[in-house]
Amino acid sequence: EFIAEESNEQFWQFLETVKELTIYKKGVSEHSYYNLILKKAGQFLSNWQINLLKFSLSLRAHSPTIQMFQQIAADEPPPKGCSAFVVIHGKSTCKTNEIKKLLKKAVERPKPNLFKGDHKYPTLNESDLVVILYAEMGTREFATFHKLLSEKAQKDEITYILRHYVQKPRSEKMYLSGYGVELAIKSTEYKAVDDSQAEATRNETEKEGDEESEVQGFLFDTLRQNYPDLKDNLKELRKYLIESTDDTEPLKVWELQAL
Repeated sequence: EFIAEESNEQFWQFLETVKELTIYKKGVSEHSYYNLILKKAGQFLSNWQINLLKFSLSLRAHSPTIQMFQQIAADEPPPKGCSAFVVIHGKSTCKTNEIKKLLKKAVERPKPNLFKGDHKYPTLNESDLVVILYAEMGTREFATFHKLLSEKAQKDEITYILRHYVQKPRSEKMYLSGYGVELAIKSTEYKAVDDSQAEATRNETEKEGDEESEVQGFLFDTLRQNYPDLKDNLKELRKYLIESTDDTEPLKVWELQAL
């Protein structure tokens, strides 16, 4: 996948060099196999690209792409007991001798949907017959299918598409760098509120505020008790005194008498 980002032609050239590479995996450590892969990739990449490839592998940067192809293969679904299989316009098989038969009436069936990340074998002319190979590159089964399909693609008989597929993937989880992010969701739900209760709460709050005993020397709780008929006027006076706290001028005697 890393090489495919650099060049589609180089991807298929690299694939030719590793089409049966898994035969070397038996009996060797994963580290040795890793070094062998890097050595093969070094035939197509510069030194700085190899360093970037190592970094990309350590981050599992292309694992989501591999998993995407794996999921697409599972949705086909794969024929039972097949480590590699082809899908030709909705019909699948894991036997190379059945490919010719499936190609005969393939044009009568709808063409498959292709994706941006699909690996298409480079040819001068594209055929209307699309053959999708699901296989694990480097295995013997892959090499058998690839040889047959690439020859047909070179003759412009088919359009050859490769998608990764592993018959028995590992059960342990793959931890990806940068994919453990926090998702914060803001609730925008509208809730019904009883207006009568809200009004009662507001009145209670105002009542509690009104019960403040002294504002600039006036004891309003006492005044309300002594002059209940002037309740509204006292309320207005209290409000005025609070709002003019910073710049209140002394009240004149005649103003107090008027009150």
